[in-house]
Amino acid sequence: MNNFAFLKFMTLGTSTVGEIKMASRGKTETSKLKQNLEEQLDRLMQQLQDLEECREELDTDEYEETKKETLEQLSEFNDSLKKIMSGNMTLVDELSGMQLAIQAAISQAFKTPEVIRLFAKKQPGQLRTRLAEMDRDLMVGKLDRGLYTQQKVEILTALRKLGEKLTADDEAFLSANAGAILSQFEKVSTDLGSGDKVLALASFEVEKTKK
Repeated sequence: MNNFAFLKFMTLGTSTVGEIKMASRGKTETSKLKQNLEEQLDRLMQQLQDLEECREELDTDEYEETKKETLEQLSEFNDSLKKIMSGNMTLVDELSGMQLAIQAAISQAFKTPEVIRLFAKKQPGQLRTRLAEMDRDLMVGKLDRGLYTQQKVEILTALRKLGEKLTADDEAFLSANAGAILSQFEKVSTDLGSGDKVLALASFEVEKTKK
């Protein structure tokens, strides 16, 4: 590189390096925020899981009250998530799956904490692994048929929402076994986070016109 070319590179490079640093910092902050939110969600999912595991030790009123409180916390978490995502398209892309999973939990469309957790973190591979383990457990009599059906429906719905292709057999299983609540959840969330993306984009455009 000759002196002129080097000087030109340095002149142009100053702003470029600054932009890269800003982009990198923004990416790091987004990553930290996502990690914090995932940890909060993990805690709430653990509460639900612990509650289900201790169900036999609690009377009906105590169980229902504790579950109601946890779902209220999830609802508050969902409201906070909406505020954080508002007008920020990067966060909408990053967190739309988490928001949809939380909505599934609040509406009781999904009842399995681990499935909700994997859905929120966009982990289709781990969801498929869990499904394979459930298939094995059912065959050897370790898993009740009713629980198997409920969890398989949740996993297949989550996979579909994450853009994964389902087999014809899985689609047929889903159609035959999805309950009314899950069907309603399907209708209001046809595309992963699309409604939130539209709202966030609208909010972003309004803010732009104000400046």
